[in-house]
Amino acid sequence: MELKDIAAVSGKPGLFKVVKPTRTGLVLESLDEKNSRLITGPHHRVSLLHEISIYTTDYDKTIPLQEIFTKIHKEFGDDPGVSGKSDPDELKAFIAHIAPDYDTERVYVSDMKKLVNWYLILLKVAPEVMEEAKQNDSDTKTEVKESPKDISEQEQA
Repeated sequence: MELKDIAAVSGKPGLFKVVKPTRTGLVLESLDEKNSRLITGPHHRVSLLHEISIYTTDYDKTIPLQEIFTKIHKEFGDDPGVSGKSDPDELKAFIAHIAPDYDTERVYVSDMKKLVNWYLILLKVAPEVMEEAKQNDSDTKTEVKESPKDISEQEQA
């Protein structure tokens, strides 16, 4: 499972696996023990996790949720030390540690609670998402891109 296969529905707790699209929405299955199904329509607000990001102080830049989960997993592993029920100051300190340049005015405590809850849910039901994040992160670090100068020098030779 990947983040593009997981959705959050506004007004509904937890996360959902995207089963298949319909003409007017999606068929979703909850990732909790109930495995209940939900058919979304135009009145539901569905967000795929790979499309969600966190605002930063640079107005034109955001941090994708995948990067946030990767950083949390690298530093804290299976126990981030906070939960959705943690004190707001603890959550703010946690997010500031993970994303020091997050926008304190546009990222609310409720968003932080969701982020931590989603991380804990994904660790429980889809730990491969965190493994993929680690692999993707290591792949990008080992990849060396040629600069345009290097390419032009090769063409001249």
